[in-house]
Amino acid sequence: MTSIFHAADANHLLADLPTAEQDAFMASCETVSLTFGEELYHPTDTVTHAYFPITSFISQIVILHGDSRLEVAMAGHEGMLGLSLMLGIEEAPLLAVVQGAGVALRINAANFQRLLVECPVLHLRLKRYLYVVINQLANSAACIHFHRIEERLARWLLMTQDRAKSDRLQLTHEFLAMMLGVRRAGITLAAIALQTRGLIRYHRGEIIIMDRPGLIEASCTCYSEDCALYARVLTPHS
Repeated sequence: MTSIFHAADANHLLADLPTAEQDAFMASCETVSLTFGEELYHPTDTVTHAYFPITSFISQIVILHGDSRLEVAMAGHEGMLGLSLMLGIEEAPLLAVVQGAGVALRINAANFQRLLVECPVLHLRLKRYLYVVINQLANSAACIHFHRIEERLARWLLMTQDRAKSDRLQLTHEFLAMMLGVRRAGITLAAIALQTRGLIRYHRGEIIIMDRPGLIEASCTCYSEDCALYARVLTPHS
């Protein structure tokens, strides 16, 4: 049980909660192992559980015209999946796919909604997180429209590195093209440009981050702005 309770501190939304609230949450949840590519929800599915990633991370994807897909949000140890439950809506708005295998805390919908009433600090923190996600979704829409593929790829790699906690990312150009909603040729050219600048190295489905500060500079400002927004709105004791 001790290791399970320590897991709460690894998710930023649960860390440093009042002891009574953290204990209540941990008594109501379970640890689960998520596998790469696992589809947790499809659009309009009933949301039966909320997920708080520890070492895993989850992509939320819009599906258009049958098979056209675009990632619009990502949740790792800084966030959670299942925000619609906060609004009393038990319908999944997006496809949720495990992008990084690992461990998460899972809590069923009824217990989660009960704790929102019983745990005011947790509830406030999740409302702040919802505000951050709404802003990030709006910024992503503008980013997709106005920013170059190379800048967007740099941003996406930084976001993934933050959650994977590794400089080595197992990614194919086909997968990146789907996540960014562009053609594979565009990803190839963008990756070549970043590699030529010495920021990444790409070989057989693996991208290695070689120069993180340089990659931040190559990214559109959306990455730094997203990080600043999270830090400003969600502090450890918010």
